[in-house]
Amino acid sequence: MTASFSKLKNIAVVAHVDHGKTTMVDELLKQSNTFDARAEIEERVMDSGEIEKERGITITAKNCSFVWNDTKINLLDTPGHADFGGEVERSLMMVDGILLLVDASEGPLPQTRFVLRKALDRGLKVGVIINKVDRPDQRIDEVKGEVEDLLLELATELDLEDFDIDIPFIFASAKNGWASLNQGEVREDMIPVLDFMVSDYFPEPVRNIDTHLQLLVSNLSYSKFLGQLFVGRIHQGKIVKNQNFACVMKNGKTKNFKVSNIQIYAGLATTEVTEAVAGEIVICSGIEEVSIGDTICNTDNIDPMTRIEVEPPTVSVNVSVSTSPLSGQEGEYLTSRKLEEFLLDACRLNVALQYEQTDDAKIYKLKGRGELQLAIVFEELRRKGFELMVSRPEVLFKEENGERLEPYEKAVLDVPDDYTGAVTEKLSQRKGLMTSMLPVGEGRTRIEFEIPSRGLIGYRSTFLTDTRGEGILSSEFLGYRPYAGDLLARQNGAIISDRAGKVTGYAVFNLLNNGEFFIEPGDTVYEGMVVGEAKKENDTIANVCRAKQLTSVRTAGKDENIILPPVRPRTLEWALDWIDNDEWVEVTPQNIRIRKKILESNKRSVKRK
Repeated sequence: MTASFSKLKNIAVVAHVDHGKTTMVDELLKQSNTFDARAEIEERVMDSGEIEKERGITITAKNCSFVWNDTKINLLDTPGHADFGGEVERSLMMVDGILLLVDASEGPLPQTRFVLRKALDRGLKVGVIINKVDRPDQRIDEVKGEVEDLLLELATELDLEDFDIDIPFIFASAKNGWASLNQGEVREDMIPVLDFMVSDYFPEPVRNIDTHLQLLVSNLSYSKFLGQLFVGRIHQGKIVKNQNFACVMKNGKTKNFKVSNIQIYAGLATTEVTEAVAGEIVICSGIEEVSIGDTICNTDNIDPMTRIEVEPPTVSVNVSVSTSPLSGQEGEYLTSRKLEEFLLDACRLNVALQYEQTDDAKIYKLKGRGELQLAIVFEELRRKGFELMVSRPEVLFKEENGERLEPYEKAVLDVPDDYTGAVTEKLSQRKGLMTSMLPVGEGRTRIEFEIPSRGLIGYRSTFLTDTRGEGILSSEFLGYRPYAGDLLARQNGAIISDRAGKVTGYAVFNLLNNGEFFIEPGDTVYEGMVVGEAKKENDTIANVCRAKQLTSVRTAGKDENIILPPVRPRTLEWALDWIDNDEWVEVTPQNIRIRKKILESNKRSVKRK
């Protein structure tokens, strides 16, 4: 049973990655008595996906609801990573206000600016929560000033004449379950946040019921019992079960259908209703051919709303069916037709993704916001048991007035003082231009670079190595600027297997002087497979299957105990970062391998261009 209510609020929780959104939502749900007192609640309950739980990040925006002081709050938990900005953009179409979380030490970062700009542009009410105020390196006064400066800057940029800069601030420690309206005061609960959400500061949705229906589809889901589901907010009118409505599609065509089921959010679950009215966020079934951005309206009054438009993709990869000598041995072989179906489905569920065909029938081009977003798509395919191959991520260039343009990003790096030299040197080599360098708290420095997006591809793992895992890197899309010149994907060449077989420890041990290896004794390799990173700039061809010749002579101390260095974990993101333009990442349910596009040694050069 859902609790009764007389008012309704639609609010999204937004922030930069790791500033505590999902933990905050956890506490709000617990302290609003949404859960049964005897229920065992897992940590970060809104991160329900398998990959989300493993990585500790939010990938897709999710809805929940609770009732507080006679007001139902539809709450949206959104991703904080820049690669998933499309999820935030479509989520803002469903709400009337946002709670902006800012870390009390890190302050506003690029994604903070991105989501705040989108919210202000839509005219949404903004409340600010400075979270993690119990951090030993907190700098609350400075962060509050930085947020106010950012608000003023964005209001001027967007030409918001009637913008009220007097935005309320709340100080919280979501991890410890408390919040306060007064800086320095420590409480024992989240009551100030809950009371703030139901106050008159956040407007109720306009509940215009006595008119024709307008529902903008903002998300898609699927039920094995009900089939295709669409999620959206009713902007006006009402939707009724078992009545006929029309879906206005992207091409302007309409399709009539009968609504077979209507659900609304109740806690983390949903509850079935016979009708829903303006202001409510609903999940409905009854039509299969529906896409994000479509409008549901009355059959006798076709009145489509403005479609959801998100920032365009900046990165693309080629995706191919597996042509590896080992294809079909570790997973289900993915045909080109099946691969296209998966990519089409991924683009339907995520408005920030686009795909297109290429001249080769086996290869498709998938476009997105960043490497992580694309890697998640392929990781999901891999976990379904399929094999495929992925090329190196490439930025999407533009031509204007005969000039080649490329995407640029503003990179913001928080690093310990001791590592600033290594970071600035590497980014300068990648065509980056430093625009700011300021101390942030004790012992840390914040560096800002304007850099081509190409320069950041493959840099994250290098950055974490250079800063001993203590650095924080985030970026914001700046726009297109003139082409900055050629840039090598990586500095060193590859070590390539010259034959098929099983790796032997004896062979690898005797090749250690050539570079770092990605394989272990017993692994299966084939000709053209990349088995390590060379110390030299050009590629090296090696026999990693060579076995020690046995003789009948045995003397004490003749055999040496072989000790090999540890092999780094082969993850999909690492592989996409590492590969060059003439290589593929081979993805199977059991392994991540790297191979040359041309396998035969006598058909390719070891010299890198």
